[in-house]
Amino acid sequence: MNTKLTLTIEQSVIEKAKKYAKEKERSLSDLIENYLKALTKDEAQSDIELTPIVKSLKGSFNTPENNDYKKDLAKILNKKYL
Repeated sequence: MNTKLTLTIEQSVIEKAKKYAKEKERSLSDLIENYLKALTKDEAQSDIELTPIVKSLKGSFNTPENNDYKKDLAKILNKKYL
């Protein structure tokens, strides 16, 4: 069932979005609906099928809340290549 929704968006954003939708041969409503579906999609319903090995590893370790993996990766790569 489709329901009308009123949004308040900057005029310039609307114009760019309409242009984008026209280039993709889609309606603006369709673009917004699909974007909202992607945002609210459950991980369990993801189209990506995990292999049994990956499923068995999922959740096997926890990282600290303040872990910055990018910083850790940079350290490791610097150590390896510099």
